[in-house]
Amino acid sequence: MSTNELRLVGAHEIRIRLGGVSRQRAYQITSRADFPKPIADLVQGKIWLAEDVENWMAVHRRTRQDSDTA
Repeated sequence: MSTNELRLVGAHEIRIRLGGVSRQRAYQITSRADFPKPIADLVQGKIWLAEDVENWMAVHRRTRQDSDTA
């Protein structure tokens, strides 16, 4: 990836990355104080840097494999 290339995600992409959660659940998660702040709030909705969301998920979300072994 080029240093000038930004990977952005909106609420829909976040829902998919979180395993297909509902819109309401995605809103709850993205409204948490520890969730990354959006880089923009557009008419169509908020957008986040994909790297910020992925880093948050790595810390806060259990993988399916972790859940199966717990």
